[in-house]
Amino acid sequence: MKTGTSTVRRSRTKDMTYVAAAVALLAVCSWISIPTAVPFTMQTFGVFMVVGLLGGRLGTAAIAVYILAGALGLPVFAGFAGGSGVIMGLTGGYIAGFLGSGLFMWTAERFWRRSTVKFTIAACSGLVICYALGTLWFITVYTRSTGAIGLGAVLSMCVLPYIIPDILKICISAYLVRRLRPLIKR
Repeated sequence: MKTGTSTVRRSRTKDMTYVAAAVALLAVCSWISIPTAVPFTMQTFGVFMVVGLLGGRLGTAAIAVYILAGALGLPVFAGFAGGSGVIMGLTGGYIAGFLGSGLFMWTAERFWRRSTVKFTIAACSGLVICYALGTLWFITVYTRSTGAIGLGAVLSMCVLPYIIPDILKICISAYLVRRLRPLIKR
């Protein structure tokens, strides 16, 4: 009986360690930033990596902990920002979109488990969810604080410039996940 309890504790400790490392990876990816209206960062790359390497359950948990840490004021977001103001600000929907991406990829995980192509399709679909949530939030916050803004204007500012870099990040993460996942002892 003691062996089973010990194994469960070891497994939980390992899971918590993986989640903590993934949160650190997400923070580092957010700090790699080119400032624009919506900062160009490596956050989406981090999202795809943690879900791909840890799987949907732990990867999504890591994304949720990352967002919670940032909401509580830890400087884990782009530009070393943190606090609820970031979440409630113009880019908060894109941050929430990371969680939407993780949840979608978790749901789709059984289809892409060992397929790089299917992982890439799931990541692209997750990216669309992130863009959709972020764009809707941006429009809502911008309209409340500044005035009406059209969907085309928001897409041209917040989505179109990021499509090609994000697709490149997905391709790189798919390659790295395929290479690194076997090295992670589960």
